[in-house]
Amino acid sequence: MQDALPESAPGGTEGDSVQYGAMPADLKRRSVLQGAAAGMAAGAALAQSASGAPVPFGDSLKITKLETFLVKPRWLFLRMHTDAGLVGLGEPIVEGRAKTCAEAVREMEPYLLGKDPRRVQHHWQALYRHAFYRGGPVLTSALSGVEQAMWDLTGQALGVPVYALLGGATRDRVRLYKGGTSPDTIRDDIALGFTAFKVGPYKTRPARIVENRAFVEAVAERFRALREAAGDEVDIGIDFHGAISPQTAKLLIKALEPYQPMFVEEPVNCQNHDIMAEIARGTHLPIATGERVFTKWGFREVLEKGAASILQPDLSHCGGIMEARLIAGMAESYYAAIAPHNPLGPIATAACVHLDATIPNFMCQEFRSLGEGYFKEPMTFSNGSVELPTKPGLGVEIDDDLIADKIDHDWTNPEPYDVFDGSVTDW
Repeated sequence: MQDALPESAPGGTEGDSVQYGAMPADLKRRSVLQGAAAGMAAGAALAQSASGAPVPFGDSLKITKLETFLVKPRWLFLRMHTDAGLVGLGEPIVEGRAKTCAEAVREMEPYLLGKDPRRVQHHWQALYRHAFYRGGPVLTSALSGVEQAMWDLTGQALGVPVYALLGGATRDRVRLYKGGTSPDTIRDDIALGFTAFKVGPYKTRPARIVENRAFVEAVAERFRALREAAGDEVDIGIDFHGAISPQTAKLLIKALEPYQPMFVEEPVNCQNHDIMAEIARGTHLPIATGERVFTKWGFREVLEKGAASILQPDLSHCGGIMEARLIAGMAESYYAAIAPHNPLGPIATAACVHLDATIPNFMCQEFRSLGEGYFKEPMTFSNGSVELPTKPGLGVEIDDDLIADKIDHDWTNPEPYDVFDGSVTDW
């Protein structure tokens, strides 16, 4: 998703251990920025251990607090604190439901307090299966952010990057694709080194169930202009965003085939994999899906039915880093590629980079932020790609001073309606 993200006015209330919402500026900043300094002396002492690891594997490490905070433009960040002074980062979020996700993290806190975060998979299983009502976007997204933070802590404790814990790197850098481009700007983006892009279908209004020829030709003409501006060596995907009917999706795909999009993402709503499989069989263009599919169990059906050959698990929605790694392994056996979905913040991007580094069937990475204005050291960008981090854990650290003016938001989902009769349309 590459929608414009307006910065909204602050709003909300203050929580207890898990915090979000508005408060006076001095207290707000103090609330968000506290915790990292507490226990630093203990962490420094542990870093000098003979083993060379900040927390040797046999030593105790316990979670002491979970802290979430809303961050502009629409994100939710998680800090997981430990008794060794190490702090793990995660991004548990459903777009437009940030406070709901924060509450879901709060409900996981009683289980996690006092536990060793290095037992990542054990805790994942407990939090997922003991809920009885499993899955769903909110609970799985909350679990995803918690899982990212536990991997971050595990890597920090051992003194190695997360990708080293997942089998090591299979590549030296991670290819990024840029969204929101146009025929007027794509040449400038190519000059920056980008070789891959994603756009939405050009439209001046929401699509109808069966579209007319003018609508279809306008979409094709816009894409043709992009292809002409970019040249044939550049990859350009197109995202229908699940907002197109099967009837119109077939018309649009047929019209786009001469310009060979890199993929067609969510040509129809992802809730019916049989319809998507029918569309996939009717075109030679690769079909992509996955941003609203959760866990290995959700992706199993996509692969078995041949609904898509490019899977796009979102590491802040699908269950986290290891769950995405398992999904990638399943996809590999079907000769399917992985292009993780990520219109979120820089913590989610960092998590994606560690996954991308380890999987052989990685294709390209969506991103919105590499940490500029959020991290002490943003991820290193060059020639349309990002270099693999070398620091322990996720390898990133929030800069409290930089984010002080970005705390709190009340971003909500767009609410589009049909221009003809006022009925609700998908966005």
